[in-house]
Amino acid sequence: MKKALILPALLVLAACGSETPQQHLDRAQAAFKAEDYRTARKELGEAVSAAPEDARILDLLARVQLRLGDGEGAQATLARLEAAGGKGLEIARMKADAALLRGQANEALSLLGNDSHPEAWRIRASALLANKDEAGALEAYRKGLAAGGDARLVRDYARFLLDSQDIAGAEAQLADLRRRSPDALDTLMLAGDIDAQANRWDGALAAYKRAQSLYPTRPEPLLAQADAADQQGKLDEAEALVARATDVAPESGDVLRMRIQIAAEKGDWEKVRSTLAPRESSLEPRSPEGLAYAEALLRLGRAEQARAIYAKALLLSPQNPFARLMLAEAQLATGDAATAYATVKPLADSAMAGPRELELAEKAARGAGDPAADTLKARLQSGDLRRTQQLAAAGQAAMARGDWNAAIAAYQQVSGYQSDADVLKRLAFAASQAGRNAEAIGFADKALALQPSNADMIHMAGLVRFRAGTDRDKAVAYLEQALRADPANRLFRNDLARAQVAG
Repeated sequence: MKKALILPALLVLAACGSETPQQHLDRAQAAFKAEDYRTARKELGEAVSAAPEDARILDLLARVQLRLGDGEGAQATLARLEAAGGKGLEIARMKADAALLRGQANEALSLLGNDSHPEAWRIRASALLANKDEAGALEAYRKGLAAGGDARLVRDYARFLLDSQDIAGAEAQLADLRRRSPDALDTLMLAGDIDAQANRWDGALAAYKRAQSLYPTRPEPLLAQADAADQQGKLDEAEALVARATDVAPESGDVLRMRIQIAAEKGDWEKVRSTLAPRESSLEPRSPEGLAYAEALLRLGRAEQARAIYAKALLLSPQNPFARLMLAEAQLATGDAATAYATVKPLADSAMAGPRELELAEKAARGAGDPAADTLKARLQSGDLRRTQQLAAAGQAAMARGDWNAAIAAYQQVSGYQSDADVLKRLAFAASQAGRNAEAIGFADKALALQPSNADMIHMAGLVRFRAGTDRDKAVAYLEQALRADPANRLFRNDLARAQVAG
């Protein structure tokens, strides 16, 4: 009799302790509003298990999955939502967003059709960027803004401008975001990123810390603080912040990338190798992870593997000085001194070359029996090298704080600057930023004359003309030529798009 009474009692207690789908949905909605998408996904998982055809649950689950970048999951959820009776332009937009996350840009464009809602323009711009149509994306952003805009479209447009080094343009969009949602995570992170790019570290950290206080379940503010600390040489502080971000979101790809970056900077090459080895076949050679993996292999005695990765990276991004330097180091480590010297020589020839470039070049030249080794050794031992490094540091610091005239003054004191393309390119950029357009064009043209096939010099000749607002056709022609020489360069693509649309 006692046992017969116990079982019903336990069932009653279980029923009292269970939660309804509505309760899970309510918590998910609160989490979504707080931009805590991981918690929202967890609650919606419970809700949808109990109510698999509830359109409200499925709709919010799809939105959460899209915010988390889960295109496959969102596609499946949207199919269930449509089966449950969901329809309309909003669902079409979500399907387009999911297609884009799955790498199907053309499908996304097809799903959007002629939809002229600001959200449709945002997704359309992202799809066009995925198709490497930067001019079309820029036009889509502007049409979306003209249609009234929305916070995410403004955010994406601001980031496009920031990637193009147009800080003033990004700040204008930030002002719009602040009017719409001053304490949104996107607003605070964008504010911090703009300040960080402008080397205004106090402002950047203030924005990131506020974001962290308002959104404690998100890893982005912690990672941004870690990156800022790292850039200021505070490696231990950066590592501690990354550890906290790992606790918040251990499965985040961004967290993993930052952990790898810190491990590489600390010289923990075995950790870098073991972390990335399972993903070796999918690593992009020129990405930070790809370059870190190659360096780990090099430091662990696998120079041939490292050489292959660096060779691919330099082929894809021929203007990347780090890839060039490390390829030369790997070539030297494999006993190919002559090829190593040929690889590093463009870096060593610059007046801006530092001890690392010169030492590697001298070692490679000596190994190859090239008489240039003695000249390089003399440069390393000369007082001119120290002075040049001081001037280069002064110029870089001035550019970082936006003191363009001081940067020009520093670089013009570099010995032989008039015959050094790299210094002239920096002078062209600084003069353009200072509004000294005629000088900027003069510097850029001299740099181009010295290195007519260098994509960086071609790009600068076009960029300064675009910024000056003179000779648009020539500006576009140069920018197109630069992009043909380095088609993977996102900055080149963005600048060309802005020049084309401006016309």
